[in-house]
Amino acid sequence: MELKAETRKELGKANKHLRRAKIVPAVIFGKGMGSFSISIKLNEFMKVYKQSGETDLIDITCGDKKFKVLIKDVQVDPVTDVVSHVGFYKPDLTIKIEAQVPVVIVGEENNEIVKGGTGIALQLLQEVTVEALPEDLPHEFKVDVSNLKEFGQGISISQLDYDKERVSIPDINPEEMVVRLEEMKVEEEPEEAISEEEAIAQDEATKEKPDVGGEEVKEPEKGKEPAKAAEETKKKE
Repeated sequence: MELKAETRKELGKANKHLRRAKIVPAVIFGKGMGSFSISIKLNEFMKVYKQSGETDLIDITCGDKKFKVLIKDVQVDPVTDVVSHVGFYKPDLTIKIEAQVPVVIVGEENNEIVKGGTGIALQLLQEVTVEALPEDLPHEFKVDVSNLKEFGQGISISQLDYDKERVSIPDINPEEMVVRLEEMKVEEEPEEAISEEEAIAQDEATKEKPDVGGEEVKEPEKGKEPAKAAEETKKKE
């Protein structure tokens, strides 16, 4: 993959006119070379970036200069979500480097449990740090979950497919899971909250009327004093 670039003299805020023209300011840096400011066309960069990610070497041509680089730092405008600056790292091709290789889950559409909606393929690692020569870096780790048959079953670091003679995965337990088949848990819907009026009505309905000697205490009739009402009650009895 190749990108064509132009030498850039503008720095900082002076690059605004480049971004308006859909040109991205960038810089190439590496051990012993300082930094080299360039500009690249946004649409051309996005095509290359989509294919290469940050683990494939790409060639940048700028006039009579050629660089073999890795995409190292992509800055995005938080408002427009458009790439605003790119850093390209020129590695020493004879020295091993560390890089983060993305993990890509495949085969979910062929997994009977996932297809049936009772389980999910839970991705536990989004990327794995590897060590290799720049030209030997894996582009990505594809993890096929189509043959996982039981909940709790998964695929570990040791089961990843890569050239183990050229690539190493340091400082990580080889039995650590990359993806695991988990049961899909359906949360019960919470009971609907009742209104304040309903709560008061329920509370009133549960209240017991006072009991005196096992007989119901009659409320005094309206318009009569309590004493007179009591005398009339006695006469009726």
